[in-house]
Amino acid sequence: MSSNMGKIKIIKGDITKLACDAIVNAANSSLLGGGGVDGAIHYAAGPELLAECRTLGGCRTGEAKITKGYNLPSRFVIHTVGPIYFEHSPSESEALLTSCYENSLNLAKEKGLKTIAFPLISAGVYGYPQRDAIRVAIETMRLYQDDFDEITLVLFGEREFGFAGEMFPEFILPLV
Repeated sequence: MSSNMGKIKIIKGDITKLACDAIVNAANSSLLGGGGVDGAIHYAAGPELLAECRTLGGCRTGEAKITKGYNLPSRFVIHTVGPIYFEHSPSESEALLTSCYENSLNLAKEKGLKTIAFPLISAGVYGYPQRDAIRVAIETMRLYQDDFDEITLVLFGEREFGFAGEMFPEFILPLV
């Protein structure tokens, strides 16, 4: 069994500042920008990202699509649409959220990408309970860790970073 030391990391920070092969955008189904991390990624990437997203025909919940990173330090952006928690049963929401991570990781793998960073999908305005969202993210990442050099979960808020530290202290990286 290979060691997972250093494969999965949890950091607190701004995903738009990370230099990796791909960052994942918690997008809405239009892919045309929105609030939270989606708005921040579109803002940082510049108008070319929106122009490319217009050609993709949207994205269904749980699915993933890839674009160039444009003005971001990451080469690509993988857009995935998380479930709106209260529109589904908890088990359906969990299956859809798991699909977001799986489809994003499979797309990155198909493209030969080795480093990928995720925000905490669906845990903002989409209402997914933060602890459950962290568990789904890490459990899914563990299944794919052998396919990547590094998979990072980037948490923006102090609260979710605290939860992650309690639940998965082995993956927490101190602030640099």
